[in-house]
Amino acid sequence: MSQQVNDDYPIKPLSDKQLKDIATAKYQAKPTEETEVYDFPTEMVELPSKGKLYPEGSPLHSGTIEMKYMSAKEEDILTNESFIKQGVVLDKLFKALIVTPINYNDLLLCDKNAVMIAARVLGYGKDYEITVDNPKTGEEHKVSVDLTKLAEKEIDWSAHESGKNEFEFELPASKRKVLLQLLTQGEQRKIDAELKNLAKLKRNATLTTTLKYVIIGVDEDKDPVKVRKFIDTELLAIDSRAVRTYIKTITPEIDLSIDVPDGESGDTFRSPIAIGLDFFWPDA
Repeated sequence: MSQQVNDDYPIKPLSDKQLKDIATAKYQAKPTEETEVYDFPTEMVELPSKGKLYPEGSPLHSGTIEMKYMSAKEEDILTNESFIKQGVVLDKLFKALIVTPINYNDLLLCDKNAVMIAARVLGYGKDYEITVDNPKTGEEHKVSVDLTKLAEKEIDWSAHESGKNEFEFELPASKRKVLLQLLTQGEQRKIDAELKNLAKLKRNATLTTTLKYVIIGVDEDKDPVKVRKFIDTELLAIDSRAVRTYIKTITPEIDLSIDVPDGESGDTFRSPIAIGLDFFWPDA
């Protein structure tokens, strides 16, 4: 599938001079009861979902959210040991940077990736240095990735109905008809909580637990008890795999991979962009 770079990717960081002029104007301005002296510039960030999967009336339905440039105050979040140990440091950061009044739990995970990229650009700039391995030679290549030039995955939008996060799918083996949804931040939190409880019982059910939130109906029946029973006792492996494959094909998201030039042959090879510790901790 061909990838088309989105040259209109919405994050267009201000120049050093523009940032300096804004900061100077804010510092010199006389404070009033209505305005804050230390305000920061913001950018509108486009969501891969285009807002189509959110209900009308939701601020996310517009397909864009407003985010502010990261300040030293937000860097305190990144270094908060308690947040890091709890695994919530990035969610705390994103909440602090999003200006649009949204329910963070309503944010689709595919859109959350766009928020992550935007947060990095608005904090430490668009250039991200990574090291990739040439699959043919094993040779390491150091590459500078322009995060504002990442492509969005091409998908078939005909399956998406505006204002609804529901997709009908017929299982190839059993021919049962299921209703699916793309996961939100809120649902991922519930999945994480269930898996944590299962781990205490020394049980590993990552796949089926996730499917219990992806599949929301079976044969037009949305009873969650019946849906869970179906997944636990009736869902065939071949059908489970088909669901996961279909979800990938309808999920709008930023493509976190790039073409890397092979200096010797002149060819290119595809490599994933590893999101490592230095993505938000450049000095780590």
